[in-house]
Amino acid sequence: MKTTRHRRIRHDHASEVAEDYVEAIADAIERSGSCRAADLVSLFGVTHATVSNTVSRLQRDGFVNTEPYQPIELTPAGRRLATKARQRHEVVEAFLKKLGVSDRAAAIDSEGIEHHVSKETLAAMKQVLEKGWPK
Repeated sequence: MKTTRHRRIRHDHASEVAEDYVEAIADAIERSGSCRAADLVSLFGVTHATVSNTVSRLQRDGFVNTEPYQPIELTPAGRRLATKARQRHEVVEAFLKKLGVSDRAAAIDSEGIEHHVSKETLAAMKQVLEKGWPK
C-alpha cells in the first residue's frame, strides 16, 4: 500500500506543472485570444527561461504548439488536459466551499488538491455537490 501511494504521489507531482500550464494557457486564450510566454511569466512569477523550458516539454509531450516569438497554442490533447484539470479544480473548490471554507482559502487550497484527488474521491465530492451529504 505504501509503495502504491508514494508512486501515485510522484506521478501526480510530475503532471502538476503540465496541468497548471495548459490550464493557464487555455484561460489566457479564452480571455484575450492568445497566450504568450510573457503571460505565463507574469502569472506564475517565474523566469522566461523557466517558462521556455516548460513550454518545450509541453510541446515535446504533444500538449502545445509554438514557434519562437509566436503565441502558444494548445493541441487537442492540451485542450483535453486543460478541460480535465479545470473540471477537477472546480469540483474541489466547490466542495471546499460547501464545507464552509472561505472563498479565498478554497481557491488557494483547491489549486494543490486538484492534482492529487483520486477519481473515487472526486466522484464522492461531485455526489455531495449534486445530491447532498450521504445519510
